Amino acid sequence: MDNNQIKYIVEAALMSFDEPLSVQHLKQLFDEQAVSGNDINRALQQLTEDYADRGIELQQLNKGFRIQTRPQMQVWLDNLRQKKPRKLSRALLETLALVAYRQPITRGEIEDVRGVAVSSKIIHYLMDKEWIEEVGYRDAPGKPALLGTTETFLNYFNLKSLQELPALAEIKDFESFEQSLDFSEQ
Repeated sequence: MDNNQIKYIVEAALMSFDEPLSVQHLKQLFDEQAVSGNDINRALQQLTEDYADRGIELQQLNKGFRIQTRPQMQVWLDNLRQKKPRKLSRALLETLALVAYRQPITRGEIEDVRGVAVSSKIIHYLMDKEWIEEVGYRDAPGKPALLGTTETFLNYFNLKSLQELPALAEIKDFESFEQSLDFSEQ
């Protein structure tokens, strides 16, 4: 099988799946043929080069690769939407940030830091979006649930790992930080 054919098959697979695909998953496309991980990596590199000057890109995430639109194209893509995306509330963003930076964390600890009660709707929304999940229970009275982020969170925000989050010292003003990230629900 020639390199172009491998590249086209890998590209088709990446376009067909919502979830990122690892090199191991991509190798499964070629179960009968002798296609190595190096062949797959070469195809991924060629796709990266092919998309260099286009509106899409090949993005490597924590558990694999996916083809996505470039962030700077969002302005034009938003024009196609019937309604503007709903902005995430400050309370929701603060809660998500606390989970991301201090995980595992309990709801009570979030409330202590924020100084106000955390709405059940916020926790349920974040769980419905699969951005956070219960990762265990604290060994304390009442056994409060410990919350942590998920792979879906990493994928949604284009992170390979939590280490790619900006350092808290870099975040001086939450409102300007929020605007720079443009966290709008998609």
